[in-house]
Amino acid sequence: MNKQIEIATKALRLQVLFLIGISSKVSMHKVLLFTSLSLLLTSCLRLDSNLFNVSDKITEYKWDNYTGEQDFKLDASYKIQDSMMYQFTMDSKGNGDTKSYKIYGMYIGDLNRIATDTVILYCHGNKWHMDFYWQRAKLIAHTGGKHRFGVLMIDYRGYGLSDGPPSEEGLYNDADAAMQWLKSKGLSEQRLIIYGFSMGTSAATELSATPRSMRPHKLILEAPFASAAVMSADGAGLNVPASYTTNLKIDNAEEIKKVKQDFCWIHGTQDNFLGIKTHGEVVYKNHGGMYKEAHRIQGADHGQVPATFGFQNYNETLYKFIVK
Repeated sequence: MNKQIEIATKALRLQVLFLIGISSKVSMHKVLLFTSLSLLLTSCLRLDSNLFNVSDKITEYKWDNYTGEQDFKLDASYKIQDSMMYQFTMDSKGNGDTKSYKIYGMYIGDLNRIATDTVILYCHGNKWHMDFYWQRAKLIAHTGGKHRFGVLMIDYRGYGLSDGPPSEEGLYNDADAAMQWLKSKGLSEQRLIIYGFSMGTSAATELSATPRSMRPHKLILEAPFASAAVMSADGAGLNVPASYTTNLKIDNAEEIKKVKQDFCWIHGTQDNFLGIKTHGEVVYKNHGGMYKEAHRIQGADHGQVPATFGFQNYNETLYKFIVK
C-alpha cells in the first residue's frame, strides 16, 4: 500500500506543479488546474481502494512455510506446535450486510481453555493476508511465556481466503464476528484484550469505543492512524478536502475519546507511512480513559516496531500492560 500511494503521490505532485507553473500565464489554465486536480484526486489517489491491499492471492495458508515478504522472521524457539494451531472459518454478518460471509481465522492456544484464558484478538493491517502477519501472531502468543494467553487472528472479508469485498464496515463486522466466536467458547469481557496494528487499529478502536457483541477489557494500538482525513492530507501533501480522496469515515482520533478502557500505545518514531506526530500522538492524547501508557520506539519505521524494540522488550511491555 505504501508504495502504491507513494508512486501516485509523486505523479500527482509533478502534474500539479506543472499546472501551477503554466496557470499563472493564462487565467483559463487555472480552470484546467482545478479540473485536473479533481480528476487526479478522485482516481489515482483514492484511498478507498488503496487502503485494502489484497493483491497477493492465495489458495491455502502456509504459516511457517510461507516464503513471501514479511516484516521480520522469528527463530525456531518461537515455533507453535500444531496442536496449538486451530485454523477455522466463521460466519460474519453485521451492520449493513445483506448476506453472510465466510471468514477465516487462526486461534493459537488450547481451545478447551478459552473459557478460562485471557485472549488477545489481533486485528492485522491492510496488507495481503494472515501469512504475512503470522510472525507477529506467534510473537504475541509468547507474551508472558509461550501460550500464557490465547491469540485469535482473522482475515477480513476479501483478505486471504475470506469471502466478500473489503470495506470499512466489513472490518468492524468481521472483528465483531471474531468476538462472537470467542463468546460462544465461553470467553468473558474481562479477559478479552483487543490489539490493532495499522489499518486494524480502526476495528480495535471502533469496537472498544462502541462495543457490539463484547466490550474489550483493554486496548492496544500499534502504529494507529488518526483518521482517513489526516491520511489523505499526509498522502497528497496538499490542503484539499478529504472527500476528494476518500469516502472512508474512519476517525480513530475522535472515536478514542469514547474509549474508557486502559490503553497501550506503541509507535515508531521514524514511521514514514503513519507519522507519529500527525497520527499516533493525536490518538494517544485523545484517549478518554483513566489509564494509558505510551511507547515511542526510537528509529522504528512502520513495520519495524517489534524488531527494533526487541522481541523480549516487546513481549514484556505487552505482558505488564495486560496483567496490570
